[in-house]
Amino acid sequence: MSDENKVENNVSHEKKYSIFQITINLTIACFISGAIIAATYFVTAPVAVKTAAGIKTDAMKSLVVGAQKFTPIKNKAEWYTAEKDGKVVAYVVPAASKGYGGQIKMLVSVSPQGKIIDFTILETKETPGLGDNASKDPFRNQFKGKKVSDLVVVKDKTKVNSIQAMTGATISSKAVTKGIKEAVQQVSQFVGGK
Repeated sequence: MSDENKVENNVSHEKKYSIFQITINLTIACFISGAIIAATYFVTAPVAVKTAAGIKTDAMKSLVVGAQKFTPIKNKAEWYTAEKDGKVVAYVVPAASKGYGGQIKMLVSVSPQGKIIDFTILETKETPGLGDNASKDPFRNQFKGKKVSDLVVVKDKTKVNSIQAMTGATISSKAVTKGIKEAVQQVSQFVGGK
């Protein structure tokens, strides 16, 4: 065998070895990375679930002040009864509506008599300084104690039993009101149909 053939065989053998070695190294690196990610998830997942549940419970407690217990309602996703001294004082239900910037997700507390107790916005992409003011006073306070028939958005400040639109954010005002109105109607149907 000539020297050229020996060199060529050595180069070919080194290339095969290099590709094989790279493949092995990448496989080992992927396995180790996957194991680290799995271990991290195993440790942090229960903590994340517990934290999310705590945040939700805190949100519900702020919506129904004085409630001692929140119980999930069977066959109603994300619906809860708020209880005080063993008596249902409110229903806490999810609500959603399409606003100017997209979906507005809320949590609404409604009395068994069909009146709004309070609401909180969980997720929104409304315009900062305009539509995102829906979660702030005085807009938010307008809803407290209102029934479905009072949930009409107006621009005229003289109409008492209605919802005054936020300046420059009529679409957001209507979207929040629509979501809350639907939640109240659903609770009223549920309570009436029990």
